Amino acid sequence: MSRRRVRAAWLFLAPALTVLAVFVLYPIGVALADSFTNATPFGGRSWIGLDNYTRLVADQRFTNALSNTALYALVTVPLSVVGALGLAVLLNRRIPARGLFRAVMFFPYVVSLGIVSIGWAFMLDPNIGVVAAWLNDFGWSLGQGVRDPRFAMPAVMMVGVWRNVGFFMVMYLAGIQSIPREVNEAARLDGARGWKTFRHITLPLLSNTSMFVCVIAGIFAFQAFDQMYTMTNGGPFFRTETLVMLIFNTGIKDYQVGYASAMSWALVLIVLALSLAQTVFFNRREVRY
Repeated sequence: MSRRRVRAAWLFLAPALTVLAVFVLYPIGVALADSFTNATPFGGRSWIGLDNYTRLVADQRFTNALSNTALYALVTVPLSVVGALGLAVLLNRRIPARGLFRAVMFFPYVVSLGIVSIGWAFMLDPNIGVVAAWLNDFGWSLGQGVRDPRFAMPAVMMVGVWRNVGFFMVMYLAGIQSIPREVNEAARLDGARGWKTFRHITLPLLSNTSMFVCVIAGIFAFQAFDQMYTMTNGGPFFRTETLVMLIFNTGIKDYQVGYASAMSWALVLIVLALSLAQTVFFNRREVRY
């Protein structure tokens, strides 16, 4: 009986494992192998060892893309996480049309980011954009909009936060609703109210959820591509070119597949290190009930 169950389990897992092997594991292995070659899309390749990785250190465009990505992550991750937590606490209360507000906040994550980025680019356009017109009424000018070096990065950051905050809000809502009522009732009997309950009860018990949200938010930030490619195309003056966009330009437009593969693996290692660091940080602060 146990053998039959194991065999049945493997049969059910086989389609998913096949898809993972063909479309995930195999490309990862090929990219790792190509990162040690000078491969191109036209077939020719030869082994060059670690030359692609040493080239990254002296490549100013890679350094610029890395700094842009780090800046994007440092701004969007805290804003998305804090905003999602605040919305989750607010929408967990009994307020009119609570379900509608939840759906409205989650909707941007469902829509294609490339499509909504086109819409945001038009709305921020200083000549025809409705958002630019509203800001002008208050005496704030966006200059040349997303074509302005001062506002290009804040614009794509805003779109990234707007898109992800609803997704993280749903995660926090699930975490808040999983906290036993007995814990909150005991806190009320002890005299805890409002901010004290949130700080000493709710927030510590959300440590696992916060860890997951922060890790996912960091991964999303370092994989940012859609809104940059659609709104600014990496400009102006490479101010919004991220690592993923540089990998795309290097591998697809410049035909340097080997060098692009080395960049992609450098990105994998960076994201892995950050994810492990966040996991260790939150595990030390984990609270159980």
